[in-house]
Amino acid sequence: MEDSQWMAWVEVPWLQRSATYSPLIRFCERLVRLEEFPEIATEIAAEFGVSRCSLVVRNQNWEVVASRGEPMASLPGALLADVVDRDAGVWTTSIDDQPTMLLPTSSSRQHVLILSGPRLDSSQLTEGLGVSRVLGQRLDHLERVGKAERHVGRIRTMVSLAHSFAGEIDTQKLLERIAEEATQLLGADRASIFVRDKEQNLLIACPALGVEGGKLFLPDNKGIVGDTIQGEKPIVVDDAYSDARFDQSVDKKSGYTTRNLLCIPLFDAEGECIGAFELINKLNGDFSDEDLTSLQDFGVQTSIAIKNTKELENLVRSNQTLTDRVETGSDIIGESESISALRGTIQRLAATDLPVLILGESGTGKEVAAEALHHQGPRAARPFVAVNCAALTETLLESELFGHEKGAFTDAQSMHIGKFELAEGGTLFLDEIGDMSVGGQAKLLRVLEQKVITRVGGTQQIPVNVRVLAATNANLTEKVQEKQFRQDLYYRLSVVTIELPPLRERPEDILPLASFFLRRFCADASRKLLTFSPDAEKRMQIHGWPGNVRELRNLMERVAFLSNGDRIEVDDLAFILSPQRDAFDDLSDGIGLAEASNKFQREYIKRAVKRMQGNMSDAAEFLGLHRSNLYRKMRQLGMEVNDVKP
Repeated sequence: MEDSQWMAWVEVPWLQRSATYSPLIRFCERLVRLEEFPEIATEIAAEFGVSRCSLVVRNQNWEVVASRGEPMASLPGALLADVVDRDAGVWTTSIDDQPTMLLPTSSSRQHVLILSGPRLDSSQLTEGLGVSRVLGQRLDHLERVGKAERHVGRIRTMVSLAHSFAGEIDTQKLLERIAEEATQLLGADRASIFVRDKEQNLLIACPALGVEGGKLFLPDNKGIVGDTIQGEKPIVVDDAYSDARFDQSVDKKSGYTTRNLLCIPLFDAEGECIGAFELINKLNGDFSDEDLTSLQDFGVQTSIAIKNTKELENLVRSNQTLTDRVETGSDIIGESESISALRGTIQRLAATDLPVLILGESGTGKEVAAEALHHQGPRAARPFVAVNCAALTETLLESELFGHEKGAFTDAQSMHIGKFELAEGGTLFLDEIGDMSVGGQAKLLRVLEQKVITRVGGTQQIPVNVRVLAATNANLTEKVQEKQFRQDLYYRLSVVTIELPPLRERPEDILPLASFFLRRFCADASRKLLTFSPDAEKRMQIHGWPGNVRELRNLMERVAFLSNGDRIEVDDLAFILSPQRDAFDDLSDGIGLAEASNKFQREYIKRAVKRMQGNMSDAAEFLGLHRSNLYRKMRQLGMEVNDVKP
């Protein structure tokens, strides 16, 4: 430290305003942007009679923020640090050989006001400190305002980015886009997003710059990222190579040098940690608390985008498979007139947005018809979302269809996107609509009429652009008459009605359908395509198929995986009939009409006697015969009394 005659220190209580310097104080209080400081510096220099007025700040080194007059040849770093640490002003003649005052502003960013000129006197030190403290107060205010404005600006940018992410259907591309936007938004050199595979205890980093394929697989409990995920807390590292947790192998392989990093955990809607978001090498200094807050806000949007993109990716992948099958004509299989007419009807309706009600017994392929309507129409590139209304209670149905906000009910730990939003631009298929509760029907009708939804527990109305298809195996007309189904909803859904015929009414479609399913399942079983023997074909054609196409499909799947030979024989189809089936429930043994009639009569007599608990007189009366005539009929049918006694 220099001799005291060349340096004078002054420490004063917080601002003691004087009438002489109140104009300067007003100048400082007028500062609303740092760019205005040169103008303020001119006024300060004039009042103190100096030729130089500079404002400097301590970052990694001391830097000039703004200045009036010729800049110093070099900044006295040690003396400036001493001024800030002691929070006291100093007057000295040792800088550039002229009197100089170094005045701490007491600002959070550690600014110092420097005044220098030949007429500067040490007696002005106290007044200079008063001005510098007011200036520091304004600088802190500007810093707070600046942080708030930057935070709001970042949030607006994040929201805008979230909307742009909504159309992305490739998770890899989405992660790369998010990482790129994060580096620009938060001023970092690189970024990586780590998606957690909890079953395999792995982290998949994307993008992983400098790594072949752009992906990096890491254990989910190693390194700084592993600690972030296991502890579910953010980690800031100012010197990566001095942190024992940091793995330098990736840097060595890529030739990159990591200086500092910021890593936060990512959570899904249920609060489970699904990965981490890491920023590497802040472009200007170290990562701040402001960067941490912004990245956490960005992380929320990232988690939602990743979840929605994965769901959409799965839906589109499934839709593409269905589209391929529809384009090859392999979804609606059959040669009957009814199926040919159905294909023509679907082709015409697919180009419209009309609601369609699909009717038919269980297993007739109502969802397949709905998929064909979707994939042959203009919405084919958008999602096809199916909902089984029979499996959902009224409360659960509302949440499933319209979504809910966090805290909407006891178990609503996070926001949930409903099926209407997931199907945006595409098709929503409501299966078993006849089993929907009356309350659920009213809510559905409102959405169909207004084309907006409101999440459970929310107030914002969300427009939806969705085509609605519905299906049921119930008689909705009877349900309407019995007040079990809303008449207005019935009319809304049944603008066009398609009825699918049961398989027993189109026997000519049985073999084409069987061959279609058999090709698919033989490929799944990695075996040569099986063929049917003539007897097997005959047996399939005369079967009643109470389970319709679904029963046939399941049979072909079992045959493809379980049959031993290269050809399907009648014995391979033995399990078509349930062991409990009554003989006359299925007259498919290839017998003539007379024998079939006799078979039915024998079985009917057995049932009558069993129902009358073996009393032949009561059984005869039940059948409308005299007892003697019953015995005569039994003899004609080759039946003995012991055959019918229980």
